[in-house]
Amino acid sequence: MRERRRMSTRKLAALVAGLGVVVTLTAAACGGSSGGGGSSSPPPSSTPAAVSSPTTTTTTTTSTQTTSSGSDLSGKWTGRYSGTFTGTFVLKWNQSSSKLSGTIDLSTAGTTNVNGTVIGNSIKFGTVGSTAIKYTGTVSGDSMSGSYSTAAGDGTWSAHKA
Repeated sequence: MRERRRMSTRKLAALVAGLGVVVTLTAAACGGSSGGGGSSSPPPSSTPAAVSSPTTTTTTTTSTQTTSSGSDLSGKWTGRYSGTFTGTFVLKWNQSSSKLSGTIDLSTAGTTNVNGTVIGNSIKFGTVGSTAIKYTGTVSGDSMSGSYSTAAGDGTWSAHKA
């Protein structure tokens, strides 16, 4: 019984010490400004030896590039592809900033979801699901073209806004 009490006392002491570290770190993190315009208390003159102050750096990068022509790619596009596979397709895009989402209806494979990006005049998109097709190319006004790649082979494509 005495051994169990000693173990509980050690666990309690460790918990209290841990809470002390959390409170100290929280106070140090929150004590930087007073927000109300009044005077603030000075920072503590020393940090306990068992506590080290973590350093956190956050970097945020925001990019809102769209097509160089300034046009929105949203809507219906019709096109052709040739190479390992040959046929026609219809793209239906929704554009939000540089993100693209929609469907592609391939004459040889049916309709599937696609997602992509457009940065400057560069476009990249691909199918979502079991058939992986990756498309890359460029956009100029109401036309775009490029190349595609699949596990079975590659080819080229082109499209115009309908």
